[in-house]
Parts: sequence; C-alpha cells; structure tokens
Amino acid sequence: MSETWLLESLLRVIPLILSLSVHEWAHAYSAFRLGDDTAHRLGRMTLNPISHIDPIGTLLFPMLGVPFGWAKPVPVNPARFSRKMPMRTGMMITAAAGPLSNVVLAVLCVVILGLLMRFSVQHEALHRLLRYGFVMNVALALFNMLPIPPLDGSRVADGVMPNTMRPAWERFAQYGPLALLAVIVLDHQLGGGLLAWPLGHAASLAGVLLHAIGS
Repeated sequence: MSETWLLESLLRVIPLILSLSVHEWAHAYSAFRLGDDTAHRLGRMTLNPISHIDPIGTLLFPMLGVPFGWAKPVPVNPARFSRKMPMRTGMMITAAAGPLSNVVLAVLCVVILGLLMRFSVQHEALHRLLRYGFVMNVALALFNMLPIPPLDGSRVADGVMPNTMRPAWERFAQYGPLALLAVIVLDHQLGGGLLAWPLGHAASLAGVLLHAIGS
C-alpha cells in the first residue's frame, strides 16, 4: 500500500463521509421541523458521522475507488408530521433537504477555496480536499435528485405527480431499484457521462465564483 494511494483514498473518503453526514442530518432536521421526531429519538439528527456511516457504502467502496457511496438512510414517518402538513408534501420537503444541503456544501467548498487563494494560503492537500468536496457534493445532489425510487428525487416527483399520471408512476416505482441499477451500470459503461454535462456547468459556475472571491 503506497502513501500516494492512501492519501488519495482519504481525500475521497473524508469529504464523502462529511457530505453524507450532512445530507442525512438535513433529512432528519427537516422531518423534525415538520413534526416527526423519529430520527431525533434514534440519535440520527446529528452531524456525527458515526451515526450515519454504512461500512460498505461509506467506507469500503470509496476506499476501493468506486465512484459513488451511501450512508444509512434516516427513518422518516410521515404519519407524525404536523396536521397542517400533507404527508406527500412533507415527504417531498424532507427528501429535497438532503440534496439541497449538498448544494450548500458545494458552494461553501468554493467559497473557502476562493478565500485561501485570495490570501495566498498554499496547502495542496487542503485545496484538493475542497475540490473533491465540491465535485462530490454536486454529484450527490444531482444523483439523488434523479426521479428513480428509492432516491430523493423520486419522493419529490411523487409530491408533484398529477393524479392522472399516478397509476403509471406507481407501476414504475415497483421497478425503481432495477431501474436505478440499470442507470448505474449504463453510466459506468459511458464513463460517467450521465452527470458529465451538469457537472461541467456546475464547474463553470464554480470557476466564476472562485475567480470573483480569489482575485
């Protein structure tokens, strides 16, 4: 095991663990604000990574270079939402909170990197960590918003789905895991092409923000 391989693995795993922890905390916190304290009672409304780590999806796969990961999903019970909040709308809000938190983290990574550049703070590992953090958070937000069960995007889609399309949507949802697996395999065959276009545009926007802060 070379030091270079270990460093690269840590640079991938550290921002992934932090990003997934914030993602799951956002689900738990939004559910709590809507009246569901299930995750809070189970100790999942926390930023402590230990509470969210999945040994395979959070540690093993990323260390082996697999280009995606996951954490233990936060339990949400829509029956416990406030009576003023329709269950479907509440699920949509709690689902969207996760990807939105990753967008915030991605912007934060760019802002910090820009400030380091502005004040001429040279630290190669930290710069790379922030760049990894940006890419990972954008990728997590984009991937999780795909409208395929059980991803967060499917709950958002379910929340806005018109009644006329609901029977077809529910039939599709039954095969969601298979569809998700097919998308992952196809994306691997395309060399990550599924997210390449939106990631490229996100990187362009990040470059503009980086230049504005760092110059």
